[in-house]
Amino acid sequence: MKIIMLGAPGAGKGTQAKKIADKFNIPHISTGDIFRANLKEGTELGLKAKEYMDKGELVPDGLTCDLVMDRIAKDDAKNGFVLDGFPRTIPQAEALTEALKKIGQAMDIAINVDVPDENIVERMGGRRACVGCGATYHVVTVPPKTEGKCDRCGAELILRDDDKPETVKKRLAVYHEQTQPLIDYYEGQGILKTVDGTLPPESVEEAVFALLK
Repeated sequence: MKIIMLGAPGAGKGTQAKKIADKFNIPHISTGDIFRANLKEGTELGLKAKEYMDKGELVPDGLTCDLVMDRIAKDDAKNGFVLDGFPRTIPQAEALTEALKKIGQAMDIAINVDVPDENIVERMGGRRACVGCGATYHVVTVPPKTEGKCDRCGAELILRDDDKPETVKKRLAVYHEQTQPLIDYYEGQGILKTVDGTLPPESVEEAVFALLK
């Protein structure tokens, strides 16, 4: 089964992607992981991507798609895969559709984890990260035993810049401009399904697995 996870930053799509990958024994594929692996291995595609990254430029859509196609050609993806964070834009989605068509394949389902912006701002604003060991907490759903202190190592817990409301709102604005159109794109292909991401994680998981039966 070939699955795309859609949703705004902080909607929980990455969490659900990992659960799907574990349940169906298929790889959870994110572009960040692919870039890191190719850079580490010094592959031809990785070196091409590095040229852009070293200049602080975005890796072109065509090259990003080539990297993704190279990853899904590996043996562990022969029974399917979960894409998380790719495609991000319509040109990337079109490039992926065409690349899959060339090998006689197509995506099976695109799952949109739908969460209103105000919920995401509140959710991410409650996150706290340990400056020592990197453990993460949430002031409401996963609070530390002692306020402001890590349960594991006792170091200070902080609100990361990425999780501050003003940063989250900027990221959401970019998402609505660039990535939201993907929902219409995959709806047009007849493979879009939406789940309510405001439900507790276990309920979201149940809804996602119900779609995959």
